[in-house]
Amino acid sequence: MKLNEKLQMVLLPIAIIFGFLLSQNSQISNFSGNLTIPFLLLMLFSLFINIPLKNFKKEFINLKFIKITLLINFIWTPILSYILGYAFLNQHIDLWIGFIMLLVTPCTDWYLLFTDLAKGNMKLSLSILPLNLLLQLILLPVYIFLFTGVLSGFDLNLLIETIVLIIILPFILSQVIKYFVNVSNRLSNYFELIAIISLSLAIFTIFSSKGSLLFNNLWVFIILLIPFVLFFIINFILTRLVKIAIKMNYEDYISLSLTTLARNSPISLAIAITAFPNQPIIALSLVIAPLIELPILIIVTYMIKRLK
Repeated sequence: MKLNEKLQMVLLPIAIIFGFLLSQNSQISNFSGNLTIPFLLLMLFSLFINIPLKNFKKEFINLKFIKITLLINFIWTPILSYILGYAFLNQHIDLWIGFIMLLVTPCTDWYLLFTDLAKGNMKLSLSILPLNLLLQLILLPVYIFLFTGVLSGFDLNLLIETIVLIIILPFILSQVIKYFVNVSNRLSNYFELIAIISLSLAIFTIFSSKGSLLFNNLWVFIILLIPFVLFFIINFILTRLVKIAIKMNYEDYISLSLTTLARNSPISLAIAITAFPNQPIIALSLVIAPLIELPILIIVTYMIKRLK
């Protein structure tokens, strides 16, 4: 096992544990929340600089992968989220709405790092990002209307600003650096290490800034835990069956699995705050959700690598 992989296995659980422990310190909790975006920027920059753009166009025309991913993300998953919500959250309508809002928005950042850690097809995973982003912005108000009867708007300018800052800026910067600097294998390993450390620090800041909120609202965590875990189990099994059915190679399967498992809580949260200002439980469920999701994604990444 490579040194970076050993560090990954050690650093990610430590980040969660220490984040929880230090979340009880109000000074650390207030300060660490401001560091999440910088660490995400550094993480994505380090990822993008290691993605070769040669033959990148080929991944954009992988229609089989695109069709399957969109089908799972935007047809199957919304239906599954409604069924799981009906089964487990029908006595807690606000949690049900937050649960649906989270599951119908595929991730546009975390999944890249976990795909890289699991040795998936990074170019293929990156190729689906624009479609996932565009369709979730278009369809989320539709899902909200269909499942809750509320048609709502949100701050599009804030959303565009976030996308430019988190995704476009580190991508452009990485390509500028690559244009002037030859990224050797040794340098590539350093950037891989930086990405793992940045992810660990970002996870630490999330848990240290939100951990006390979780402790004060354990009932939300407990109620959301079972349907959320079931979502991951069902979709994990589904992507395994798809892999077998269409004889997908393992790198592409990893990309499919993590693209359809990781969710986009920041976008959902921004919309929830605007759309449901008088229902704070909806936003609370979306704040707590990553505290469930991130440990599960770490476990899924390890499982995929073991299965390979």
